[in-house]
Amino acid sequence: MKKSTIFFTFILVVLSFTTISAQAKFEKEKTEIGTMLDGFNVAAAKADFKTYFDYFADESTFIGTDATEVWDKKAFMVWAKPHFDKKRTWNFTSLKKNIYFSKDGKLAWFDELLDTQMKICRGSGVVEKINGQWKVKQYVLSVTVPNEVVDKVVVEKTPIEDVLIQKLKQ
Repeated sequence: MKKSTIFFTFILVVLSFTTISAQAKFEKEKTEIGTMLDGFNVAAAKADFKTYFDYFADESTFIGTDATEVWDKKAFMVWAKPHFDKKRTWNFTSLKKNIYFSKDGKLAWFDELLDTQMKICRGSGVVEKINGQWKVKQYVLSVTVPNEVVDKVVVEKTPIEDVLIQKLKQ
């Protein structure tokens, strides 16, 4: 009885340390990703084209606030270049971040509330650790709409989006 009790106690201790170690690793990774996302936003605010786009993986997607804005990295670079050249980019500051991990820790997904010129927006996406660095694989920018005014927003966007809905159905 004593041997089995000691054995099970040992197993529990090992499992506890393994769990604590994994959690500590993810805390370090959360900090890295948070710092990366902040740098990503700062690069855009400074209109630093190269630094901003270095945060994206080669095979990545940017999804903007307009329903028609879905770009791979190269297309997004083409769209964004004139804005960066004119130093008329966007300035987003994180208000709150949530970061989650796959079991193996190689992928993470995030959502953050952002203070922007459009008021509160949500940035969300997927990041992957590539050659030791976290890179954006997909980024989605959404404008938040308070429930109290959603009906007014729908009235404003209906004539524009009805046309798009019909095109998309064809």
